[in-house]
Amino acid sequence: MAFQEISFESFNKKDKVQAWIYNPIKKPIGIIQLLHGYHEHSRRYIHMILKLNEAGFIVAADDHVGHGKTAYVSNNWSDWGDKGYITMVEDEHTLRQIVQEKNPGLPYFMFGHSMGSMIARCYAATYGEGIDGLIVCGTSGVFKSASTVMPIFKQLIDDGKGEEVDPACLEQLMGWMWKTERYQENPVTANNWACGEQAVNEDHARDIYSDLLMPPNIRSLYYFVNMMNDIVGTKWAEKVPKEIPVYNIAGDQDPVGQYGEGVYAVSNWLAETGHKVKTKVYSGYSHEIQYYTDIMDEVENGIIDFMNSVIAK
Repeated sequence: MAFQEISFESFNKKDKVQAWIYNPIKKPIGIIQLLHGYHEHSRRYIHMILKLNEAGFIVAADDHVGHGKTAYVSNNWSDWGDKGYITMVEDEHTLRQIVQEKNPGLPYFMFGHSMGSMIARCYAATYGEGIDGLIVCGTSGVFKSASTVMPIFKQLIDDGKGEEVDPACLEQLMGWMWKTERYQENPVTANNWACGEQAVNEDHARDIYSDLLMPPNIRSLYYFVNMMNDIVGTKWAEKVPKEIPVYNIAGDQDPVGQYGEGVYAVSNWLAETGHKVKTKVYSGYSHEIQYYTDIMDEVENGIIDFMNSVIAK
């Protein structure tokens, strides 16, 4: 595996996005762009990246603004910029253009986990032309709390507090995710609601590129809520080109996906608007299905099988 480390100016005109292109040893059969989730970074996916490389896929991945090495280089973990959530969509588009210029003519896929899946859904509705397949992992339907916190955050911004970092606001938006029985039993690691394997949670907690304890500022949280409201219902799904097949995967114990209900809602919105969508829900697993050691290979093989089936048509 040969890889390139690149950087480019973010759409927010403030950050330098750090990105990587991982090339397989053999002749590539396609490209997959990987979008990581909230408060993690793309190199957490190295097992998946290597598996995708072995299957013949070029993998492109960046660390979103306010995340990972992008945040580390700029020393900016809390402020995603003042351009709205479209910043992350536009940054992913820049990366796609770079990768396709280097590797023209190959089938192109996009994978997003959690917040990355929401960005990918926005991206597909904005720049979907030419994407051969979309994989969303750990996505959400109607995001619980989005409608209630939006006016609160908007008022705080109007009051001149948009630049402030207030953990209470993050709690208002996302606290329901980690107020689970698993977290109550062991609140030592803030992310243990996401995966049932404590070793994975402890590794995530000590990862300097994840920085679980640094919440975004109020303005950035407001942008996140705007994004969630923009990917709800058939109104969103109608904007996604019907030619894009979708593979929707999650765990049925995942609060982000409303324990399966929200996952199927997303698939139903797509089906109702004429899209081809395949849904796979893993029974007994929570949010980070890609990190559970007993199903990791199964999850990755499912993604590869989906892409190969698209290419074969």
